[in-house]
Amino acid sequence: MAVALVTRLTVLSAARATIGAVPRWDERPLVGRAGELATLLAAVDRAAAGRGSAVLVAGDAGVGKSRLLDELAARAAGRGLRVLAGHCVDLGEVGLPYLPFVDLLRPVAAELGDGAAGLFAARSAAAREPDAADLGSPVRVLRPPVDDGRLQLFEAVAAALAGLAADTPLLVVLEDLHWADRSSRDLLRYLLARLTDEPVAVVASYRSDDLHRRHPLRPLLAELVRLPGVERLDLGPLPDAQVEQLVRGLAAGASDRTVDDVVARAEGNAFYAEELLAAGLAGETLPLGLTDVLLARVEQLTPAAQQVLRAAAVAGRRVRHELVAAVVPSSADGDLDAALAEAVHSHLLVVDPDGAYRFRHALVREAVLADLLPGERVRLHAAVAAHLAADPSAGTAAERAHHLRESHDLAGALSASLEAADAARCVGAPAEQLQHLETVLALWPAVPGAAEAAGRGRADVLLEAAAAARSGGQVPRAVALLRAVQEVLGDDGDPVTRARAHYALAQALARIEDQTSAFRESGAAMALVPAQPPSAVRTWAAATHARVCYDLDRRAEGDAAAEEALAAADALGLDSAWADVAVTLARSQEAGGGDRAATRARLEEALVRARRSGDPDVEMRVLFNLATVAWEGGDPREALRWSDTGLGRAATLGVEWSFYAAELRYLGVVSRYVLGDWDGSLGLADRLARVPEMAAHVRAAGLLVLVGRGDPATAERIAWARGLVDRLDAHVLLMLSTAGAEIDLAAWSGDAGTAVERARAASATLARLWGANRLAVVRLAATALSAAADAAATARLTGDAAAEREWTAAGESLVALARSAVEDHARVVGEHGLEAAAWVARVEAEEARLGGRAAPALWTAAVEAFGYGHVFEEARSRWRLAEALVATGDREAALAPLAAAAATARELGAAPLLAAVTALARRARLELPGTGRVADPAAVFTPREAEVLALLARGRTNRQIGSELYISEKTASVHVSNILAKLGAGSRTEAVALAASRGLLPTG
Repeated sequence: MAVALVTRLTVLSAARATIGAVPRWDERPLVGRAGELATLLAAVDRAAAGRGSAVLVAGDAGVGKSRLLDELAARAAGRGLRVLAGHCVDLGEVGLPYLPFVDLLRPVAAELGDGAAGLFAARSAAAREPDAADLGSPVRVLRPPVDDGRLQLFEAVAAALAGLAADTPLLVVLEDLHWADRSSRDLLRYLLARLTDEPVAVVASYRSDDLHRRHPLRPLLAELVRLPGVERLDLGPLPDAQVEQLVRGLAAGASDRTVDDVVARAEGNAFYAEELLAAGLAGETLPLGLTDVLLARVEQLTPAAQQVLRAAAVAGRRVRHELVAAVVPSSADGDLDAALAEAVHSHLLVVDPDGAYRFRHALVREAVLADLLPGERVRLHAAVAAHLAADPSAGTAAERAHHLRESHDLAGALSASLEAADAARCVGAPAEQLQHLETVLALWPAVPGAAEAAGRGRADVLLEAAAAARSGGQVPRAVALLRAVQEVLGDDGDPVTRARAHYALAQALARIEDQTSAFRESGAAMALVPAQPPSAVRTWAAATHARVCYDLDRRAEGDAAAEEALAAADALGLDSAWADVAVTLARSQEAGGGDRAATRARLEEALVRARRSGDPDVEMRVLFNLATVAWEGGDPREALRWSDTGLGRAATLGVEWSFYAAELRYLGVVSRYVLGDWDGSLGLADRLARVPEMAAHVRAAGLLVLVGRGDPATAERIAWARGLVDRLDAHVLLMLSTAGAEIDLAAWSGDAGTAVERARAASATLARLWGANRLAVVRLAATALSAAADAAATARLTGDAAAEREWTAAGESLVALARSAVEDHARVVGEHGLEAAAWVARVEAEEARLGGRAAPALWTAAVEAFGYGHVFEEARSRWRLAEALVATGDREAALAPLAAAAATARELGAAPLLAAVTALARRARLELPGTGRVADPAAVFTPREAEVLALLARGRTNRQIGSELYISEKTASVHVSNILAKLGAGSRTEAVALAASRGLLPTG
């Protein structure tokens, strides 16, 4: 029989059934599975050490078993093991015995040729010895194979593998064990017992979702896991973050919407993600090939079980027994139970702890739904809706609305959607509230008597939807809905409702930096409602108008509107309006030179009233301004305290992405960055996977941490943010966060051109949108100025006078932008705070460096100015202070600030700053702890080479070097070549730069 197996090995066709060609992730880096791979590699290491082991890898179809085993095979081969792989194939009732072993041993037979028979016969005679049945205790744990003539074959295969392993340890990989024929299962049982003392690792995979109750592999698995050295490894779904990494790796240009959709629908299954992505999916329909794969298992069930799945698919991802019983055509309870049991045992449905059924994977439900005929779909939705109407505790209004709409009961769907929207509002879910209200608006034209059914007009529903959009951070959507209100009302509509629409639109427009249009809308609201008698609508119109007037520096008009609103709010007992106006007045008076302590006291009074009113938007505005006052006062810790307080309240109120809640989150990210809590800053920026576009600046604020750490993901994240900036032209904070990161990255990378260009562009945008109040330009100009000063210094070092003039002029233009911003702010707004003062000090110090002047006093001033709490910028200024001290010859004084900068860089993980500090220490030949020993130039260059290098640094040509050193031009050229070779430089300029950074440039 062993000879027969060898014969099959040499003649069996290499072709075998495979899945049709689709894009695969095989050639890409393995995503996730680090723990699982470590477990498998441990088995490989045991084999390499001479001990046998086995791992049974279980996982659903498509979860990534094959990709993991491919990676294992590659790693094992890299560790010197020989890898043999076999695959089981689904051939239905027509089984080919031992197919996976034929598969894995085929390359051995091909390699050995006529000698293959000897390998398999080497110890087969032992199987005929009297004691051959006693193969050791591990075998006795298992049921021995029936001695029907196969024992000789089994021992021959075991002997062959042991013989191969004697030369090189083996990794044997068997895939898709759930399709293995009985003979192959018996042989595997034998081998796992027989090879325990051989340097062989066996890894076998199977689909756990294919193992129904009576699957023949089940009893074998139960036996195998009792063997010593055999373990089971379950592959669960990949986490969403790793699926996103996989998707972006497969399609780098995929939009965020596509990526999010694929991640949500794949539910951790790599194959499903690949199929969805290959179809370019960001919509509703499943790819045909994936649908066929999913339905293949459904179609193996009985008609009754398929009917249960269809009813469950219509009902939802999760469904209770009572609902299934009410929807499935009447039958005996026993029949229904049997059908449900079949669906569960086939791993299509699973039972939750509370007794509800749910689909094992959402895509199975999608495939079943897609396969329904239109009439059957409508009938089932109607049956579910009827059951939910009869028993409201069985589902929510949102579920009922969905089923009513799908069953074409549009009037019922409209009423249920309104009920669902109200429920969402009560639990603080504005995004869901908006979704239900937009469903109502979509149904409105198709439902006769919609206003009577809703109990209010379409304009009122639009106003509710706009309010929900604002609460959910979707300000542009709110603007569109409010404009729709104005269209519905027209010029003859109710003045009070029109005024509400106008001032609400003014508030929304102000939040997207369209102050001119906001002023027009708030003025229109004031004109529609008289001041007397006082009314809530007029009060809010005046409060909004005051805020917009101050933004446009129309102070007299703003004062009048604010006084009217404050008096009316007091008279009417409108705490929310009073608090809103109090914030506006307090901030306006502070900007005009008022006392900051008085401002804080007024804001805290406004907070009490805002909370008493129950208006979350006003409360968030008060909290944001309390945090901002602390920030502007140079107290980032206090700002962070208010930010965290505000975010806690926003979560409680369900308005985490409303405008001011998003601003509080942004301030929390920036405050943590400034205070040196970089992990906390990045964690807050990335806490939620999806954010509204108007809150994208929150995530972009984390870019400074990535730049500061030299994170490889920085460029990709900046590209994402830049794409949003280009689309959302008026989103100033997003632009500032992105530009700041781009400039800082360019400065660290030595790309002065990009740094200067981004700073100029950002300054122009700020001037267009914020006018005189553009103090943020100073930070951008200071960072870009650093890059320009570096470029000018390099030009001076290499004697490139033209480049020096170019970069000096570019830097001077940045200084002018910064000073202009400071002057305009002082003229229109007032004095600037500690943060701005620190950046002004930085600009002055960088200006001196731009001109080639070492200015320790200016850098000392910058260090002290950033001492208000900006940990990183204080360290960066200390580095520059040390550099200036070295340039003035005071190397001893430079050591303390340089050591402090290095300690901060290590604590933050700020790799670029630490590299710069280390380079300065080496260049100045300062022994800085933790940066390695400083090289002595004499140990690298000969005295003559040192002289040549010094002249190279001054931009001398070979002829000039020869003339000054009284050597020939050819000899000078030889010395230059030697210098380039020792430094590994490709040019004279690069050689000078490398020598300077390594502290090898001669001084004096």
